[in-house]
Amino acid sequence: MSSREFRYRGYTLEQLQTMTLDELANVMPSRIRRTLKRGLSIENKKLLDKIRKYKAMGIDKVIRTHRRDMPILPEMVGSKIAVHNGKEFVEITIVPEMIGHYLGEFAMTNRIVRHGKPGKGATRSSKFVPLK
Repeated sequence: MSSREFRYRGYTLEQLQTMTLDELANVMPSRIRRTLKRGLSIENKKLLDKIRKYKAMGIDKVIRTHRRDMPILPEMVGSKIAVHNGKEFVEITIVPEMIGHYLGEFAMTNRIVRHGKPGKGATRSSKFVPLK
């Protein structure tokens, strides 16, 4: 069984990685297209430069960031980024399927609530007693 080649809107990963940001903006969804057309913020540019520097030097180190609004671009594929979720850093390895999303989408800010037994104390009758 052959594995399928990754494609994003008809382009292979290699084609996406050779595109400039302006060319890439035309392929991305509207929200990211608007972000790229207006230009990345200074903090996002710093993060992108750091990712480029680490890739060029061959460093496989986790990059910690608070930038949840950074769009995932093709040149970020393969990087390890720890995104802050408000309490801690959640480590993410960027894979090609994440292109076109934001970093914050992969670091959940709230947990699933698992409720315990009702009431306070050990008895079953305590669920009918107000806690106040």
